Amino acid sequence: MALKAVHVSDVPKLDQVQENALFSARFPRVVKAPTKQAKFLVIGHRGSGMNMLQSSDCRMKAIKENTILSFNAAGKFAVDFVEFDVQVTSDDCAVIFHDNFILTEQNGTLCEKRVTELTSDEFFSYGPQRDLENVKKTLMRKTKDGRIFNWTVENDESFCTLKEAFEKVDCLLGFNIELKFDDYIVYQDEELIHTLKVILQVVSEYAKERPVIFSTFQPSAAVLMNKLQNTYPVYFLTNGGSEVYTDVRRNSLDEAVKLCLDNGLQGIVSQVKAVFKNPEAITKIKNHNLSFLTYGQLNNVPEAVYMQHLMGIDGVIVDLVKEITLSITDFFNPAKDGGEESKCEVGGQLLVRSKPKFSEPELSFLLTLIPHLIQH
Repeated sequence: MALKAVHVSDVPKLDQVQENALFSARFPRVVKAPTKQAKFLVIGHRGSGMNMLQSSDCRMKAIKENTILSFNAAGKFAVDFVEFDVQVTSDDCAVIFHDNFILTEQNGTLCEKRVTELTSDEFFSYGPQRDLENVKKTLMRKTKDGRIFNWTVENDESFCTLKEAFEKVDCLLGFNIELKFDDYIVYQDEELIHTLKVILQVVSEYAKERPVIFSTFQPSAAVLMNKLQNTYPVYFLTNGGSEVYTDVRRNSLDEAVKLCLDNGLQGIVSQVKAVFKNPEAITKIKNHNLSFLTYGQLNNVPEAVYMQHLMGIDGVIVDLVKEITLSITDFFNPAKDGGEESKCEVGGQLLVRSKPKFSEPELSFLLTLIPHLIQH
């Protein structure tokens, strides 16, 4: 079935959508309270989008993910935050890198090392080097299905520390810092606290007035981070039950809500498919005054983002930053007098886009239909 393309633009104002918990009193020094309704947030995934080296879409290999270059490129568009992954090396350096393992090839043999077991010098020996006299280790990447690819992108750059991100990225751009831990390791609280304190030290020293959100798939890490500080919101990441873990707190949106309410967390970041499969969860989460964000590849589809706003989602994490931010521009610049076209200026060019018109029955039908489509 073909879907007619629409933009996240002419979104009706829904009175029942509550204010985003992100703007609560817990976040006083970095975000001003909204006058009416909280802004729908757009968050750049790993900056300007993650790298999918196996993809035929060149946009997924345009800029090296989780780099200063990628963060600043995203900041040129109307994003509120960039999301990135932070790990701590064996010598207590907070670095930005997604995968648990980093790969290279030595003498024709694949060499795989756990990031947290490397020193910072060892970590930065992979990929492009800042000092041209240094010999770089070829960077490779393993996909979830086990395939190995050379990590080649159109615009490459060396990796960075969390400290460097605070220093070199526009201070008005918010940071969604994912606290990265291995799904298959059982961590003791002492280990988690040590790692969190290393990260917190950097944030407390360099964040200044920058908006910051912490998020993590590790339930205990989320609880501990919330106890260690009371300045920044902590969100629990969940795939909503698409995978089953020994830690039951990770296995459903209901468990995510329970974790947040029991421990005073401020919000949930869910795989978007889990939301479309169970849209009733949105009302429950909003009734508990929790902020609700989503992630996933469906967030690169303007129609899916449009529907989430209608459903009451507070924001989306996206890879296609340019495309999604342009699609929602009309929402912030609505057409006047009920017109069907809107205009906006992007990069010095005036763009004219048609605006969708939906009746209330049509909207109700779409909201009912989506969960069934996601099942197949």
